[in-house]
Amino acid sequence: MKLLIGNDDGILAQGVQALANALAEAGHDVTVVCPDRERSATGHSLTMHQPIRAEPVGDRFHPSIAAWACSGTPSDCIKLALSALVDSPPDFVLAGINHGANVGTDIIYSGTVSAALEGYIEGIPSVAFSLASFTSRDFQPGVEFALRLMAQLGDRRPPHPLLLNVNIPPVTGDRIAGVTLARQGVRRYTDVFQKRVDPRGKTYYWLAGEVLEELDDEPDKTDIPIDGLAVSQNYITITPLQSKLICQPMLNQMQGWEWLKQV
Repeated sequence: MKLLIGNDDGILAQGVQALANALAEAGHDVTVVCPDRERSATGHSLTMHQPIRAEPVGDRFHPSIAAWACSGTPSDCIKLALSALVDSPPDFVLAGINHGANVGTDIIYSGTVSAALEGYIEGIPSVAFSLASFTSRDFQPGVEFALRLMAQLGDRRPPHPLLLNVNIPPVTGDRIAGVTLARQGVRRYTDVFQKRVDPRGKTYYWLAGEVLEELDDEPDKTDIPIDGLAVSQNYITITPLQSKLICQPMLNQMQGWEWLKQV
């Protein structure tokens, strides 16, 4: 299969190198376009007011891989690749393997998920992969699962574009409890901004929030777990996502608000 891979950790990240090299060794046609530096938590931002540059990278990937370091955001990377760097659309767009979980409301901020979302918006089936740890360097279980998943997706080509968010627990393969479909939960943080002073006496602030809890905003759907809790129980989670943010139940409810007709 022809695969386009991006991320938000940057072209030097271990996760994207491990994923891309393994897929190339499995015989896939792989192109990598990643930010030239870490661009985590940039969401789906695009570069509008300055040029975007892309430079070939040849010494960190399998010899068959065409790799590019891009000055833009994760979404820029995929958009640029599809428009200018690949000669034909890929079969799949992949993102990752990201360092750190992308679960709950973190999905909104994630550059990794946004890179995959850009492929989905262009009508290409896309998958975001994340290792649920910032300290673990063992990407092998995630790589092995990605190889299996892509083999199955290749055999069962989805008839419509899909966007999958995959999170891998930071444990060895023998400790993985299984694979489960998961719902997006709600992740609450203590949003603490530390106030500091730089050497020139100027005040600045550093976001230093920590996760408080994983919440389930649909507790009646107990047959499908929420992503953050399932990953903490050592399950690989797969969550289908979409680009539409509309809240259909609220839209239906607001149709009955008489006062709206008077505005």
